Amino acid sequence: MQVELFNDNFQNYKCYGIPKAQLVIADIPYNIANNAYASNPAWYKDGDNSKGESKKANATFFDTDVDFKISEFMHFCSHMLVKEPKKAGAAPCMVVFCAFQQLSAVISYGERYGFKHYIPLTFVKKSSAQALKANMKIVGATEYALVLYRDKLPKFRNDGRMVLNWFPWEIDHGYPKIHPTQKPIPVLERLIEIFTDKDDVVIDPCAGSGAALRAASNLGREAYGFEKSKAMYQLAQERMLRVAATPLF
Repeated sequence: MQVELFNDNFQNYKCYGIPKAQLVIADIPYNIANNAYASNPAWYKDGDNSKGESKKANATFFDTDVDFKISEFMHFCSHMLVKEPKKAGAAPCMVVFCAFQQLSAVISYGERYGFKHYIPLTFVKKSSAQALKANMKIVGATEYALVLYRDKLPKFRNDGRMVLNWFPWEIDHGYPKIHPTQKPIPVLERLIEIFTDKDDVVIDPCAGSGAALRAASNLGREAYGFEKSKAMYQLAQERMLRVAATPLF
């Protein structure tokens, strides 16, 4: 099963001749810049504020988490998703993880590029990383995503089960955590299996750790991704994708 991760910006996709996708799944940068660890104990050495600030104080998650342009991302997706087929139940879609504050912008830009419809998704965690705010306010323990599609409802594979618009944040410790905003493989697999069939193409334009590519490969899908950071690209190749070329089923 084809799995490819390119150390490049997704805007250069024409260089690689990759096939168009049934599903684009991406965790876009949240543009929170040096506020990334603001309410996380990692801001301090050993998580202890009496020890002073750590290297993560006033640091970004990664250098693209400053001025990510949602319009350019949507332009890419509009070109790289397959066209809507005539038959029902086979249309493509995208799943975009984003910050709560980005939801309206993702919806607006999506509509501008032809994705007229959306379904909001919420993922519920068992705990919060915002430990430093725990005695000050209600803390966040959710993640957000949007399913965006054009005119026809996307391919939907629920195996007779009702699919709710919220999902448990299932963490599988069998996979390495190599990226600060890495999404759990079980969560990604569940989304991929809902909106694609075996041998369909999945693209992640903001691949990071390569977790979405690994999840797609596990399910027998072709997977292609782009990651700008050379260091993250190498980590993803060595620790997440090395054994992903052979599906694990």
